[in-house]
Amino acid sequence: MSDSDAHWHRRALEPNAGLFAILTTVAISIGGLVEIVPMFTIDAAKPGIAESVAPYTPLEVAGRDIYIREGCMVCHSQMVRPFRDETLRYGLWSRSEEYTWDRPFLLGSRRIGPDLHRVGGKYPDAWHYEHMRDPRSTTPGSVMPPYPWLLTWKIDPADVQASVVALNRVGTPYSADDLNNTAWMLQQQGDEIVGRMAQSGIEVTWDTEIVALTAYLQRLGTDREALSAEVAQQGEETR
Repeated sequence: MSDSDAHWHRRALEPNAGLFAILTTVAISIGGLVEIVPMFTIDAAKPGIAESVAPYTPLEVAGRDIYIREGCMVCHSQMVRPFRDETLRYGLWSRSEEYTWDRPFLLGSRRIGPDLHRVGGKYPDAWHYEHMRDPRSTTPGSVMPPYPWLLTWKIDPADVQASVVALNRVGTPYSADDLNNTAWMLQQQGDEIVGRMAQSGIEVTWDTEIVALTAYLQRLGTDREALSAEVAQQGEETR
């Protein structure tokens, strides 16, 4: 191939800004459609499966908001790829339905720290408390900074209710009881976590941010069992 043939695009495309812009737009549009269209067809392809994933509880919503505020997704991903090395380290690979009520998605793009999509139930509640207080007390050699303010800062039930209402308006199926009893639900789940932490000698109140963040982290990856059961049931029905 001659040098002139190798650089035909320099003569035909690069000097022609209008044509180059049009072709670039077409290429980007095709790539966008490939990613966007499946999001609107997944429910049609697998009816009923997404409904197996329950919306986040108010306390988990509060913890997720804290997770976003502190920028945790910068160092942690939430997407286990379907590769052997991934599943051996983190557990079952992530399925799209598990992100049904994630608004926004927190897939992440870097792993300075480990992937967290299967962290739910992996450690006791007290572990998360100590890890946020001093990461190296639970994970020697960790480069993660401490987050001591989470142990004392409080969540505001009114702010959490506003988040729940906003999620409901964009499609998350919260019931009227969920929307009207947010404060009670926060305390009920928070007290359960406080009780488990107390067994490890940790004194904390239900409205502390570390309790909300722990509730969210303990939820991650726990929908897989319900999804697997739903898939198995649909497989039996289609035989």
